Amino acid sequence: MKKQRFLQVWNRQLTHWRRRYRLFSRRRILLAKVSHQHKKPGNEGNKLIFPHILRNLLENIKNGDRQKRKVDLRAMTKSVKNRSRVDAIIWGWIHKQRSCLVLAIAVVSLTGVMGHKLYNQPQLKVGTLAPQTIRASYGDKIEDRQKTAEKRKNASKESIPVLMVDSEITEKINQNLQKLLDEGNAIRKIAGSFPFYDTSVLSLSTQDYLRSCSDSEWQVLLAAMKNTSPQSLSRRFRQNVGKQAPSSNSTPLNSNQPVSGDQRVNILGKSELTLALAELLAYRVTIGEKNIPSVMTQIAEARQAYTQANEQLKSNNIASETIYNETALLQLSDDEWTRTQSGIYQSAERILTQGIPPGLPDSIVSSAVSLQVQAFVPRNGESLANKLLLAVLEPNLKVDQEQTQEKAQKAASDVTPVFVEVKQNQIIVNKGDLITERNFEILEHYQLIRRENNWLELLKLGGLVTGAIGIFVLAEKRIKYQLRQRDRLLVLLLTLSTPGLLAMGLPYTTWGGVGLLLGSFYGPSLGVTVIVLLLLLLPISLEVSAMTLLAGAVGGILGSCIAQKLRSREELALLGVAIAAAQGGVYLVIKILIGAAFGAGWYVVLQEAGLFALSGLAWSIVALGLSPYLEKLFDLVTPIRLAELANPNRPLLKRLATETPGTFQHTLSVATLAEAAAKKLGCNVELVRAGTLYHDIGKMHDPLGFIENQMGGPNKHETEIKDPWKSAEIIKKHVSEGLVMAKKHLLPTAIQAFIPEHQGTMLIAYFYHQAEQMAQADPSIVVNEADFRYAGPIPQSRETGIVMLADACEAALRSLKDVNPEQALTMLNNILRARWQDNQLIDSGLTREEMTQIAEIFVEVWQQFHHKRIVYPKLKGKNKANKVNS
Repeated sequence: MKKQRFLQVWNRQLTHWRRRYRLFSRRRILLAKVSHQHKKPGNEGNKLIFPHILRNLLENIKNGDRQKRKVDLRAMTKSVKNRSRVDAIIWGWIHKQRSCLVLAIAVVSLTGVMGHKLYNQPQLKVGTLAPQTIRASYGDKIEDRQKTAEKRKNASKESIPVLMVDSEITEKINQNLQKLLDEGNAIRKIAGSFPFYDTSVLSLSTQDYLRSCSDSEWQVLLAAMKNTSPQSLSRRFRQNVGKQAPSSNSTPLNSNQPVSGDQRVNILGKSELTLALAELLAYRVTIGEKNIPSVMTQIAEARQAYTQANEQLKSNNIASETIYNETALLQLSDDEWTRTQSGIYQSAERILTQGIPPGLPDSIVSSAVSLQVQAFVPRNGESLANKLLLAVLEPNLKVDQEQTQEKAQKAASDVTPVFVEVKQNQIIVNKGDLITERNFEILEHYQLIRRENNWLELLKLGGLVTGAIGIFVLAEKRIKYQLRQRDRLLVLLLTLSTPGLLAMGLPYTTWGGVGLLLGSFYGPSLGVTVIVLLLLLLPISLEVSAMTLLAGAVGGILGSCIAQKLRSREELALLGVAIAAAQGGVYLVIKILIGAAFGAGWYVVLQEAGLFALSGLAWSIVALGLSPYLEKLFDLVTPIRLAELANPNRPLLKRLATETPGTFQHTLSVATLAEAAAKKLGCNVELVRAGTLYHDIGKMHDPLGFIENQMGGPNKHETEIKDPWKSAEIIKKHVSEGLVMAKKHLLPTAIQAFIPEHQGTMLIAYFYHQAEQMAQADPSIVVNEADFRYAGPIPQSRETGIVMLADACEAALRSLKDVNPEQALTMLNNILRARWQDNQLIDSGLTREEMTQIAEIFVEVWQQFHHKRIVYPKLKGKNKANKVNS
């Protein structure tokens, strides 16, 4: 409207300038002609005629232009007045109907956002009957999405899974292997060192035989060492070569019974025994007969240790019984065992690093183990190493879900789309046939699906939204906080943010931030109402999972219930962390309850829970950042903002304390009284405190005009002014000047209300009585009571009403001396009764019974500040001197 007027004014101005330009052009031309005629001879008679004609012509043109301009101005003025009237009527009607307008905006906007999928819905859908035979208007190649999707799905399934080493299984295999080797070390430790003697004297095989042979063989060997010389032993060995071993019914070699001569001969026929006996006899010759017993004792000890190791190996106390019984654990020398262990570790590391996939045949695993063992393990320990590794090895590869999914997606994306050629005038669907998905794709390609809005579903959704808004209005009426239109608009904007993000496909929406802001601005009741209504409405119109909604709603409800109880930004930040934990925790608990958190996709559940927690924290941070701007823009007062405004370091309060110290002390006293009463009556204590601190800031315009700032000096009203009307104007001006200062410093409207309402329309009685006395002395003076009353308004809330009463009672209580509480209470009741009878509190919401409570509270506070003190006895001069000296 303003832009249109601006263009119209400029158009008229340009038209006017154009006309003036033409007029000047005509004048210039006429003047040029006249001057030319004056120069011609014989035109002397015309010297008087042409100027006269020219003057008349110019006057006619000027008068005509003036008349046209008057007509244009009149028409423009009339049109502007008409438009102004119309605009005033329209804006007046809008102002009166603003509640209905905000309600209509809320219904339309919420329905529009929540029902965005109901717009441009196809009339021809899959499964409906074709109303007529539809043909292709032109030939084209169209992608067959169904076949393309199937082809991509097959390519995705056929892609080979990406395997990764499972560190837990690998660690488990290494632990089992280490356990088996530790058991082997324990058994070998029992058996003692091997070889147990110098191998240059007794060969390794001889030492192994000596400690592992049976008791019968050992007895034969001892007897042979005692009775046999090396020459006779060699001869007997040659005679018995080729003879058979003892029969099965002969005495066993491990028997403890005496051995006969024939049996000894058969035993001596064994090459191992003969070789061992030969080496011992040869060594006996070298070291002498006296030293051989110590050697035999050392062999006997080795045999005893070996026997104990065998018994431990055959017991059922170790897990490696089968493996070590079937292998030559004790036959390996210490060096061979050390190299065998090292080779086993290297083989296991290489095999596990390469990985063993699930389902690999045992033959392949066995072959791989044999190849590795042959490369790293001594030949004597290969069998043992193979058995140990095959006993502990198991598949340690698992599917890497992320890489496998990426690979499957890449394989699917590499698939070439399948196109189908459609010729011109080809029938897409015949009349009466069911529309298939393929038909629908072709119809959509040719834009023949006839999209339209689903008005019926939109109306249904609008009805549900209207009902939800009705519930919100009922909840609003039950709370103490009276919402303005700007408040309702803010609630609407915050509410729209949640379905707005869901409509854009983002499940991590603004639940926590909305709950935190609504709870902080308007209290828990209103915030919980909005969150619950959204929780009920969103599943109807949007495709979103119930778990997502429930997890988000829990965070929003938590923020709504706690936000208004907090008194600092730091506490709100901690609330944001609690909201994040609540959202992530609820999502995880629900997944656990339905069993979705157990199985292969458990890490996906944890990831989703973490994202929900992060979204709750992120939106809480956004809400904290927006909170100060929203408070300024929508003129809101929160407990945190009120606490900030009550800070004595605020500019206005510092000026008040410096420029008007008496008023500042009066303000602090009033604040103490008002806070106590507000707390007792359940009012907003923070608002009362902040409002009281600013209620008298207007006195800074003339500090000495108020008696509390005169500090015992002369009263300017009696020494300088001496006019009750001017004095009353100075007193009343502290309200108007206070409002100017408050607006200049951008104080909230709720704080500004304390400045005029704490005085209401009270009479400035002192100067009014002075005026009446002057009127009695001089009958020509007329006293109008309105000149001595404040402009108001009277208190419109319980908080401003309490401050009015506290302001009225503070000076009276300060003046009391040596008065008992009953007398003080009587005086305060009289003051409060006067305010009540003067109709100053009819709009505040305070009741007559509460007035009595307020008076009692004021007296209690007065007693706390004016309690009796102990009277100290007067001291004698000597005692005083001693006290001073001490």
